Amino acid sequence: MVYEKYVKDNSFSKDNSNPNSDLINCIIKTREDLINANNNYEFADGDLIDYYLYQIKAMQAKYNYLLKKAKQSGLIVSMLDQIEIKNSKIAM
Repeated sequence: MVYEKYVKDNSFSKDNSNPNSDLINCIIKTREDLINANNNYEFADGDLIDYYLYQIKAMQAKYNYLLKKAKQSGLIVSMLDQIEIKNSKIAM
């Protein structure tokens, strides 16, 4: 039998000193992962189609959850696109 160890995603937790920045970073990363999965799906063939469909569905669920958490925290979700643009300009 194969046993897999459960690994908790600690990229967003309530114990950090600035949870809003962690939440924003998680939302941005999840959004980028969702876009990548959609782009990969467009060029997939065979069994990879099912894989990317599953990945897209999972990323959508995670993205919706994080957006819900952001709204509950009082963050303005419409500002995330501007934050993402600013972060990508800094990285260049």
